[in-house]
Amino acid sequence: MDNWIDAARLTVIVGHFGSGKTEFAVNMAMALADKGHPFALADLDVVDPYFRSRECRDMIEERGGRLIASSQMHVDADLPSMPPDVFALFDNPELYGILDIGGDPSGARVLARYRHDLQRCGARVLCVVNANRPLSDTAEKAERYVRAIEQSSGMKIDGLVNNTHCCQLTDVEDVVAGAKMAQEVSVLTGIPVVCHAVPLHLADRVSDLVYPVFPIQLYMKKPWE
Repeated sequence: MDNWIDAARLTVIVGHFGSGKTEFAVNMAMALADKGHPFALADLDVVDPYFRSRECRDMIEERGGRLIASSQMHVDADLPSMPPDVFALFDNPELYGILDIGGDPSGARVLARYRHDLQRCGARVLCVVNANRPLSDTAEKAERYVRAIEQSSGMKIDGLVNNTHCCQLTDVEDVVAGAKMAQEVSVLTGIPVVCHAVPLHLADRVSDLVYPVFPIQLYMKKPWE
């Protein structure tokens, strides 16, 4: 069940530091390539200096995609420098796009900057949730985060992604526990669960989860790797 992947032409990805937001964004871009869509991945995260999707530029371009990256200059400004190329996502109705946005109120201001263009294009916002991170390890904390992003950005979050992991140590129990918490967040917020992002080697072992399982590769390297 992969109809959710290209259910919208533009998809905005938000999530706390450590949620696996960027890994999910890169995998979604690769999934769009697999479906034969012309695509671009916009790295607009002005908050996290590590795990930037721009690190995957070569891979994205090899698949026929385009990497749009924000400037790292003046990242502390109220409105950090944004690449003019991002408007190609709004102006080209044939181009599918993934926008990787920073996961705190500062990052959400970038989302607010493009709010009207995103709404005009029917973009959706997906929030990546990792139940193994201290800022989102309960449904109540995750709900507060969701509401804070909505308030800062002026946009509603349309779907939740369970990406509960412990990097290379992730096991089935992590995924299942995350699925349970994601459902609790869904009940609290009224926002549907879209999918479970699961490491490729575990995907077959959790195929009975209620929502689609999205097998992901681990592309992002730690700063010391």
